[in-house]
Amino acid sequence: MSATIKDVAKLAGVSIKTVSNVLNGYPYLTPATKAKVQEAVIELDYRPNISARNLRRGRTGIIALALPSMSTPYFAELADLIVKEAEKHDLTVLIDCTAGDLEREKLVTEGFRSRLIDGVILQHWSLSDQYLRSLPDKGPLVLLGERPVRSADSVAIDSREAAQTAVTHLLEIGRRRIAVLGARGGRRRPGHPQAAGRRHEGYAKALDAYGIPFDPALVLSPPGAHSPEDVATSVDELLAKAPDIDAIFCLNDRVALGAIRALISWGVRVPSDVAVVGIDDIEAARLTTPSLTTIAPDKAGIARAAVDMLAERIGGTDRPARRVTADTRLIVRESTLGSALTP
Repeated sequence: MSATIKDVAKLAGVSIKTVSNVLNGYPYLTPATKAKVQEAVIELDYRPNISARNLRRGRTGIIALALPSMSTPYFAELADLIVKEAEKHDLTVLIDCTAGDLEREKLVTEGFRSRLIDGVILQHWSLSDQYLRSLPDKGPLVLLGERPVRSADSVAIDSREAAQTAVTHLLEIGRRRIAVLGARGGRRRPGHPQAAGRRHEGYAKALDAYGIPFDPALVLSPPGAHSPEDVATSVDELLAKAPDIDAIFCLNDRVALGAIRALISWGVRVPSDVAVVGIDDIEAARLTTPSLTTIAPDKAGIARAAVDMLAERIGGTDRPARRVTADTRLIVRESTLGSALTP
């Protein structure tokens, strides 16, 4: 049978309470006592019952991660990193895909009241700031993305700066007719990410810094869910009305990869005729031919900050809400500078 905490206490010659204090990191213990308990734990291969410990503390040991989609590579990669970070805190992650739907996002936040979960990491597209501020029983909550609420911890990148960096790179390599492809900017609509608007602002700011006027004809949004077919439709439209474009800035890598495929199908050389840059640095960006120049968010840093802040809240930490801005960096690959593999 598996060893119990009583077995550890007996072997170490200490009380059960002392074993519990050592396992829970209680600081006021002598090194000799800690060593005896740790040696007994190793000898007996004792493994604490995390479920029982959580029940005694009034917790489930389960957190929820709510994302708009798991078919989007960026969110899938981020979810994997969050699960790994949660394991370090002995937390299990339940993942829910909301599709940015208002009622489904509300349902996630209501998990607090049912006591099924200890906390939530949420990427929200439709919930209003007023709703989040007025939750009657707001438990530990961390928001992802660029719609912070003063009363909640949040983690995001600076999408405006990321876009400006991407477009500035295109300008630095001599491109001047730069189209932008992705969700349209402007006022946020339910079910649409605020990041899109900020990325449009960064695009316009980069053009302005080089004295290039904004041309609305070069701004397109693929219809539907940004499938390869949707992106191909937009690229067809773009080439028809602006055949002189020499670069496309895509608001995410998924759109960028679709754009490269569509351009090549038209006989357009990437990057010789049209350079392409995206945002997200998903795994496929490194594997496609030509490989994709992109802005890489610190996804590991986002996951670590989100889980650490949530774990602090679950543990009872009372402090003002924090907003963490994760780093981004430009990764230059073949879709803008070319290589021997690129025609």
